[in-house]
Amino acid sequence: MTKHVAVLMGGWSNERPVSLMSGAGCAAALRNAGYKVSEVDVGRDIANVLAELKPDVAFNALHGMFGESGMIQGLLELMQIPYTHSGVLASALAMNKHQAKIMFKAAGVPVTDHVIVSRAEAARAHVMPPPYVIKPIADGSSLGVFIVKAGTSHPPQEILREDWTSGEEVMVERYVPGRELTCAVMGDVALGVTEVVTDLTFFNYEAKYTKGGARHLLPAPLQPKIYDKVQKLSLAAHAALGCRGVTRCDFRYNDAVGEDGELVCLEINTQPGMTAVSLAPEQAAHAGHSYEDLVSWMVEDASCNR
Repeated sequence: MTKHVAVLMGGWSNERPVSLMSGAGCAAALRNAGYKVSEVDVGRDIANVLAELKPDVAFNALHGMFGESGMIQGLLELMQIPYTHSGVLASALAMNKHQAKIMFKAAGVPVTDHVIVSRAEAARAHVMPPPYVIKPIADGSSLGVFIVKAGTSHPPQEILREDWTSGEEVMVERYVPGRELTCAVMGDVALGVTEVVTDLTFFNYEAKYTKGGARHLLPAPLQPKIYDKVQKLSLAAHAALGCRGVTRCDFRYNDAVGEDGELVCLEINTQPGMTAVSLAPEQAAHAGHSYEDLVSWMVEDASCNR
């Protein structure tokens, strides 16, 4: 019997446009793979919509707070609808960068020093010597991220703007210069390591989702031992939070210090982008998995109690 897959996309987070792109791509690929597909633009009535649709599997293509934080996962658990990606606890931990870093550190995954402060405190005066980064504790796609460069006289005042929707507390962490690396995990296998190169200030929202905004070097031009270390740390981070399905771990690598440089894990994405320019599908293709194969694997991997 053909499986009926509800592709959950859209929603109401800051990352709605990205989710719609991810969802549309996944839905098209799943149809091509032979699944019956319903595309669902998620609203507050999602429980009623799913009760009427009665899908065999929910493919979670949501990004942002409701889709990645354990909330939709909890609803799907209550409704006993098998779903893709990570479960309630892993999603909640990964979405909260502060809690995730505590778990990473305990598992031996290197992270940067950071403090949690209010927006007002972060804007009033430097809470650590520049250079440092200010970012939301629980948001994705590099939204609301500010890099405060060395020699800057005062923090960015944009953090106090009235349309800020990323919470009243922010994370301030030491800035690690160098190269941007990322590695996806598929089940219990680390895929290739990509170096992301952009002419913009950093790998921000524009660079992530605009064609030509960034160049993806896959495999990343690294020493074999560093390449291997990134893969091992990605698996360790995935396991530390109890993640399932496909995740993607982001790193900074400063190869200008010490013999092997400084490698730190920035975060793990439990709902990595699945657009035409996204990193995880590209790494899966490099490992021999077509886009259709990847989304089909995710559907067949779906379950409850994740």
